[in-house]
Amino acid sequence: MSDAALTTVDAVQQAAADIDSDSPLLDAELLMQHATGWSRTSQRAWPERPLAEAQAVRFWQLVRQRATGQPVAHLLGEQGFWSLPLQVNAATLIPRPDTECLVETALGLAVPDQTRVLDLGTGTGAIALALASERPDWQVSACDLMPAAVALARANAERLGLPVTVVQSHWFAGLPAQSFELIVSNPPYIAADDPHLTNGDLRFEPATALVSGADGLTDLRHIVAEAPAWLVAGGVLLVEHGHDQGTAVRALFNQAGFQAIETRKDYGGNERLTLGCKAPGAGV
Repeated sequence: MSDAALTTVDAVQQAAADIDSDSPLLDAELLMQHATGWSRTSQRAWPERPLAEAQAVRFWQLVRQRATGQPVAHLLGEQGFWSLPLQVNAATLIPRPDTECLVETALGLAVPDQTRVLDLGTGTGAIALALASERPDWQVSACDLMPAAVALARANAERLGLPVTVVQSHWFAGLPAQSFELIVSNPPYIAADDPHLTNGDLRFEPATALVSGADGLTDLRHIVAEAPAWLVAGGVLLVEHGHDQGTAVRALFNQAGFQAIETRKDYGGNERLTLGCKAPGAGV
C-alpha cells in the first residue's frame, strides 16, 4: 500500500476504498493535499503525477489513521467554517456545516449597531469568530468551560486577527455582570445513551461537547432559563439543538417568558435552531 511509484490518482482511489465514511474520495483527496501540499484542483489537473517516497509514507500513514475512524479535521489540524480556516484538536467539537445556519440566522436579525454578543460554549470559537468577521461593529465575547477550548479559541482569534474576547466559564457562572443584545450557543444536546456516540467521528470527540443528560436537554434547560437575566429587553437568544428537539426547546423558551419564539431548519430540512426575544420592557 505504500508503493511510492503510485500516481496521485491511483493512491487516492486505493485510499478511498480503505476509508469507511460518507465521503471517502473527499477524505482521501484532503489527506493527499495535507501529505503533499497539492490542492484538490492540482490533484485532478495532474492525476498521473507520481508520489515521492516521503509523500507516500506520510499519505498512507494518514489513511490508516482515517481508516480507524479518526476525523479528517483532527488529522489535518484544521477545519473550514464560514470561510474561516480554524485550528481544531481533540479538545473541542469539530465545527459542523449546519452550524453555519446559526451564523446566517444571527446575521439576519434586526439588532442595533454595536450589538453585544455572547457565544456560550464556544469550542474552537467558530460561531463567535464568524460573527466577528462579518460584523466588525459588534462586540463579540465567548466562553467555554474547558481550558483547552479557551486556549484554542483564543489562538484562532489571534491567528485570524479578530477581536473576540474568550474567557473560561461554565455557561454564565464565571462571567462578570453585564448584558447582551444577542446570546448564541451550540451546546451539547445528545442523550447519554444515543447509539451514534459509538459510531464514526463522534468516538473521537469530547463527550463534554456532545452529551447533555439522559434526554440531551440538560444544558439547553439551563441556558434558556438563565439567559433572560443576561439579555437586555428585546434581546435575542438563539440556540442550536437536535433535529427532534424543536418542540421541547420551544416549550423551554415559552416557560422562560420569551416572545416571538420560532424554530429554523438546517440545510437538510431538519428543525435545528430556536430563537426568542426577551419581552420588551422586562428588566435587565
